[in-house]
Amino acid sequence: MIEVQGLTKRYGDVLAVDDLTFTVRSGAVTGFLGPNGAGKSTTLRIVLGLDAATSGTARVGGRPYARQPAPLKAVGAVLDPGAVLPSRSAWHHLLALAAGNGIPRGRVAEVLAEVGLEKAGRRRAGTYSLGMRQRLGIAAALLGDPPVLVFDEPLNGLDPEGIVWIRALMRKMAAEGRAVLMSSHLMSEMEVTADHLLVIGRGKLIADTTMKDFIAAHSAREVVVRSPRADVLRGLLVAAARVRAESADTLVVTGLEAAGIGAVAAAAGVELHELAPRQESLEAAFMKLTRDAVEYRAEKGTGR
Repeated sequence: MIEVQGLTKRYGDVLAVDDLTFTVRSGAVTGFLGPNGAGKSTTLRIVLGLDAATSGTARVGGRPYARQPAPLKAVGAVLDPGAVLPSRSAWHHLLALAAGNGIPRGRVAEVLAEVGLEKAGRRRAGTYSLGMRQRLGIAAALLGDPPVLVFDEPLNGLDPEGIVWIRALMRKMAAEGRAVLMSSHLMSEMEVTADHLLVIGRGKLIADTTMKDFIAAHSAREVVVRSPRADVLRGLLVAAARVRAESADTLVVTGLEAAGIGAVAAAAGVELHELAPRQESLEAAFMKLTRDAVEYRAEKGTGR
């Protein structure tokens, strides 16, 4: 697992990470969310030994990254898919990493095949597309068969097939008992991939909860009702719930469950064509929670 305790990082007068404490547990995909400038990348860099904390600790498997005897066997990470010499082939890039971490060279072919680069492994990395470089970064992360995986924006550059593949890969890694930490701005993918969420804003932890509980706590549960007599039904429901018209025959009801709405309609003899509960998305819940933690915000009404 990853354990962060009281982590603080200052860059001069800028407080990038502010007394951050959380745990990323094995057997789950943990989503790491926050607006731009929230401190996500700084936190990940400290966890991976690329930056030093001003105070606090970050441990992987019980020890700091710098004290791991074979780092790639402890944690695999994708932070920058372009961090490879463009003149070096994918195969030689991975072979060098394997040699420096005591990993058998046969593992190189295995991970190239796992990420779909088996046929392109002998090509120079400089000829790769962004999606191919992303796959190469993931191959490097998997090289040491580590129990902990850290992915920062792993979906960048991937086509739809690649997105489905990386989603399945992360779920598979978690099912095998690994700890998977994923940072991404693609909320739709995070919603279907992550089990648990860590949300930070302005360097502080503002949520540490399951995906289901996060959405339930920070979004409204609605019921969509469609009826040819929507105007009549609305008059019957307004005393017990909040009702808004979405179209001439469709209402959106908040504060009353589908069963209660159905009972009201049945008692009044109002025909229903649809009665469907609807939960707001992760994106909507995230936007509500972090609205005061956004560092960069475009002004409204500036477009032409």
